[in-house]
Amino acid sequence: MESAMPEPAAPEVPYEPTGRTVPTRSRERASYDRALVHSILDEGYVCHLGFIRDGAPVVLPTLYARIGERLYIHGSTGSRPLRMAGEQDPGLAVCLTVTHVDGLVLARSAFHHSINYRSVVVHGTAHQVIDAEERSTVLDALVDHVVPGRSQDSRPANAKELASTSVLRLDLDEVSAKVRTGPPNDEPEDLSLPHWTGVVPLTRGHGTPIPAGDLDPAVTLPDYLKAL
Repeated sequence: MESAMPEPAAPEVPYEPTGRTVPTRSRERASYDRALVHSILDEGYVCHLGFIRDGAPVVLPTLYARIGERLYIHGSTGSRPLRMAGEQDPGLAVCLTVTHVDGLVLARSAFHHSINYRSVVVHGTAHQVIDAEERSTVLDALVDHVVPGRSQDSRPANAKELASTSVLRLDLDEVSAKVRTGPPNDEPEDLSLPHWTGVVPLTRGHGTPIPAGDLDPAVTLPDYLKAL
């Protein structure tokens, strides 16, 4: 059986570009820097998982978490991609993406409007996680990816819940990041046009936690939520 947890790759070693990870447009925005890829993945909550079903493309949003050089994707045992992946080879060929929008780029011309963004695309073959130790580690990681520290402050899944929960594993081998930053790229002949131009930044934040109506008043806000 394959080792439950992969050995971490040296962070200074970039991912190797492949025919599927080199973009056809704006190649200067592509990056294979391992630390950049990890930072984009670690900041996100939802990925989009693409695969082929009955000859047609399907893309599903779902939760994920990164452990070293692997991504783990959460799902139900009844979900089609989990059933299609199976325990053995060949697994399920997938394309997974994560994107952050950092700003709205407003140019003088409609053509040059854009967004500032950071994205990661992962190609590979996903497999179901069967090993009990790996599954336990991954399920904790999925909870902690959303709110760090939460897995130790909640009831662990019972046997029935574990039976209805499945996880896919996707190695980070064929990976690329793509980033756009900076102001609009207006044409020289448009610089004198009387239209506002610039960037509208977008930020993500956490609001004040709202306790459930049936929460015991004696249960205080935990420190890991205060830290958000």
